[in-house]
Amino acid sequence: MSGLDTFTNRDHQRSRVAVVARDVHRALVAEVARTQASENLLEPASVAEWIRRHDPLLGSHLVGAAVDVVLAHAGGLGRLDPLLADDAVAEIMVNGDGSVWLERAGVVVRTAMWMDTSEVLGVAERILAPLGLRVDQRHPIADGRLADGSRVHVVLPPVAVDGPCLTIRRFRVAAVPLASFADSSVVALLGDVVARRCNVLVSGGTGAGKTTLLNALAAGIDPDHRVVTIEDTAELRLPGDHVIRLEARPAGVEGTGQVGIDDLVRTALRMRPDRIVVGEVRGPEALAMIGAMNTGHDGSLSTLHANSAPDAVRRLEAMVMASAGALPLPAVRDHIAAAVDVIVHVARAGGDRRAVTAVEEVVRAGHLDQPVVTRPLVVDGRVVDSPSRWRRSDSGARR
Repeated sequence: MSGLDTFTNRDHQRSRVAVVARDVHRALVAEVARTQASENLLEPASVAEWIRRHDPLLGSHLVGAAVDVVLAHAGGLGRLDPLLADDAVAEIMVNGDGSVWLERAGVVVRTAMWMDTSEVLGVAERILAPLGLRVDQRHPIADGRLADGSRVHVVLPPVAVDGPCLTIRRFRVAAVPLASFADSSVVALLGDVVARRCNVLVSGGTGAGKTTLLNALAAGIDPDHRVVTIEDTAELRLPGDHVIRLEARPAGVEGTGQVGIDDLVRTALRMRPDRIVVGEVRGPEALAMIGAMNTGHDGSLSTLHANSAPDAVRRLEAMVMASAGALPLPAVRDHIAAAVDVIVHVARAGGDRRAVTAVEEVVRAGHLDQPVVTRPLVVDGRVVDSPSRWRRSDSGARR
């Protein structure tokens, strides 16, 4: 048998197993609903018996494979469960054609697995339903999270042209020390920046390690400080004892009940925080965060998507302008220059390693009509200067 014939035969076997498992799983679900005898019906021996009755000509090794698929469908996230159990997998991507890709050790590879439309929709429903969310043709885009904090994004047709797409970004429990991102001199500078309660923005592209670096920076916060963290999906794990974690909530099935990041920033201001840590700013919350930084909440930290530190300033300016209403551009620039002290840019450095590629201080321009500018403190991994303005000493005394 040629290599092509072998591949075709294996593909046919996988397809046959998937079809049998799907039909048997549907029959079992109906029987469970009718008899409420789920424990006995979902035993491997019982499932195998149902499969043999459904397809008597299925070989014994394929029966075993079909049993595994049925049991995976019955609980958890089906055949994605083994991938989620692999700690080396950082992201799982199911494309519209049913192909399954994953990122492991910083490298994206295609797996031998494939999922049909009904299977992807079933997984999406099992994730979103407990959260009070749904995804359908009227609501083709949905965000959710797994119990471990992993982020889930679902896109359905007609928005996804080739079929439903599912993306799961794993939640990383293990804390990464600041020393993993830079050499000792840069680590010392960043530690001093946090200890002296500078307001810090972490910038970078998607998957660059912004949240991981933010977590590493926040680990240097005085453990006696009352810290309020605000995130779309709660990922930060700060070591202090006085940490309040807030998480945004999307609108429910009826389109009500949404609590945005900007709402949570305003809520945090009423909770007597020493510091506020916003997981990411991407919209209206930018104005609320700048306001918090300018009203005595020194030492606040956040992240945003940008290609460089100067780009981070421009993007922050655009976000504030979009939500500031009648606030003139010179006033927006003045608020940003007064609020943000240091921008730390992080990027991939090969494989699954991330590195700090720039640290820049935000400085006021000569005139308010001019754009806010930045001054490099770290170049090519070396500290070349120190901040010209420290917000305060590391004594932690309040204003």
